Amino acid sequence: MSIEWLRDLIICIFGLAATVALIFIAVLVFLFYRQVRSMLYSIKATTTRIHGISSYVGDEVVKPVIEVVALIRGIRQGVETFSQFFKKREGGKNV
Repeated sequence: MSIEWLRDLIICIFGLAATVALIFIAVLVFLFYRQVRSMLYSIKATTTRIHGISSYVGDEVVKPVIEVVALIRGIRQGVETFSQFFKKREGGKNV
C-alpha cells in the first residue's frame, strides 16, 4: 500500500460521505418544504375566510348602523333647529 492508494481511498470515502450527507439534507429540505407549503395553504384559506367575514360584516352590519346613526343625527339637528325658533332671546321677548 502506497500513500497514493491511501489518498485515493480517503478521497472516495469522503466523496461517498458527502453524497450521503447531501441526499440527507435534500430529503430534510423537501420535508420542510411540504410542511411549510401546507401551513401556507392553511393561512391563505384562513385569510380568505376572514376577508369574506369582514366584507359581510361591513355590508350587513356596519352600513345599516351608519345609516341609522346618520338618520338620528339628522332628526336631532332638525329638532334643535326647530326648537331655536321658540327659545326666548336674551332680551326676554319672543321674536
